[in-house]
Amino acid sequence: MSFDFLRPDAATIARAATFPSATIHEAMGRKGALPAAIKPVSNSWKICGPAFTVVAKAFNNINIHRAIYQAKPGDILVVDCGGGFEAGYFGEIMAHAAQQRGLAGLVIDACVRDADLLEEIGFPVFSRGLAIQGTTKDEGGSLAQLIRIGNVDVAPGDIINGDRDGVVVIPQGAAKAALDASQSREDKEARTIASLKQGKSTIELYGWAPLPK
Repeated sequence: MSFDFLRPDAATIARAATFPSATIHEAMGRKGALPAAIKPVSNSWKICGPAFTVVAKAFNNINIHRAIYQAKPGDILVVDCGGGFEAGYFGEIMAHAAQQRGLAGLVIDACVRDADLLEEIGFPVFSRGLAIQGTTKDEGGSLAQLIRIGNVDVAPGDIINGDRDGVVVIPQGAAKAALDASQSREDKEARTIASLKQGKSTIELYGWAPLPK
């Protein structure tokens, strides 16, 4: 079975990596943000790359193991666990395996474990939290299919951008427009900050009504 879907080019990924997740989310019209509970296990971790989507049955991680060996270097595994949040689907062994395969990270709508070891290994993991409960290896689930996490659809090849604030999904077909808008937003914010340093107020700069007297 082939999972050779279209991925963004390296230049697009590199450009997307220059923007914070919140900037992209706002620039896309406040779209694309995954649930706020999904955060990096280590606050310093950042990720940016194409999504390799995974559907795992609740409390079952066999498809994550399989995805590690089907994804390409630079891919980010994005995993829907069917609402079974309270288990550690990914830990030390899988992090070593994913790192050896050259993957760029994991985003999982559930928990992981071995937090200290994940930090030591340095493989970026974004999850809902930490849980020690184990998982089974039953059959079920799918790879490289459209999934939905929170209220966001994630397709194989969509761009995943994650940092300490959270994770945003950029639809592959809208990448150029999203990144152009992100640059415009960053430029505008730089001008605003310059004006603030000159003594202007946010009330004045944004044209809001002052506090009534």
